[in-house]
Amino acid sequence: MFGRLFAAQPDQPYQGSAEFERMKSLVGTWKGRTDMGEGPTEFTVEYRLVSGGSAIQERIFAGTPKEMVTMYHDKQGKLALTHYCMLRNQPGMLLKSSDKKSLQFDFDASCGIDAKSEMHMHSLSITFDDADTITQDWKLFEGGKVKESHPFVLKRMKS
Repeated sequence: MFGRLFAAQPDQPYQGSAEFERMKSLVGTWKGRTDMGEGPTEFTVEYRLVSGGSAIQERIFAGTPKEMVTMYHDKQGKLALTHYCMLRNQPGMLLKSSDKKSLQFDFDASCGIDAKSEMHMHSLSITFDDADTITQDWKLFEGGKVKESHPFVLKRMKS
C-alpha cells in the first residue's frame, strides 16, 4: 500500500511561497511567557516541518488542556493557516500582508466559522524581531469584534 506512495514522492524538496520559506526558519523549540488568566506562566512552542516539507506544525501548551496546534501551508501559492484552538474550533486565516519583519494574517471567511456569532481567533501578526526572537499577537473576536489581544514574545532554545 505505501510502496506506491513512496514511489510517487517528488524528487525535489518542496519550494513554497517566500513567506512559507521564511516560516521554515522557525523550525525548532521556542520558549515564552504569557498570562492566560491564571498569572504569568512559561510555555514552549515547537515548530516542525511535516507532510513532505509542505506544512509547518506549530504546537503550543503541549500536554495541557490548553494545547493548540496551528498548521501553516500555502493555499493557491499564498501562505495560510488553520488554528486548532482550545475553543474547540478551527479558524482559518490568509496572509494579508508581509514585509521584511512581519507577516499579517486575517480571518478566512470560507473556514466555516460564523465570525459574527462564534468566539474565535480572527487575526495573527508574527514579527521577526531577530533570528532568535519573534513576537506573536493573536486577536480574539467575540460578537463580531475584537474582544482581546494575546501578544507574546518567543525566544529560540539553543540545542
